[in-house]
Amino acid sequence: MSITGKPRLIPTGKCWCGCGRDVGLGKFFAAGHDKIAEAALMALKYDGSVAQLLHAHGYGSHHSVRHAAVTDPVCSWEKCADCNYSGAPASIANHRKKDHPERHGLG
Repeated sequence: MSITGKPRLIPTGKCWCGCGRDVGLGKFFAAGHDKIAEAALMALKYDGSVAQLLHAHGYGSHHSVRHAAVTDPVCSWEKCADCNYSGAPASIANHRKKDHPERHGLG
């Protein structure tokens, strides 16, 4: 188990979407097949509904998944210092360049 309590996953050399394709060293999926697997799981378990997914895990308008991601010490999500936007660090950097250039010497 890793620090997060989740098992360490090892790539097998075959695409994990189930298509049977060979994949490169250290990869779990052929290009784009992660989204195919995600869509299949969403259809199988949640009727293709993100709302059903969130509800199944206790999130919704009453309990923000964004807030949970930002405040979880193991999750890498952050909140923008200048507004209510939240996301992964790379997403925050892109957001700040685009939406707050004047505050970061870019405008």
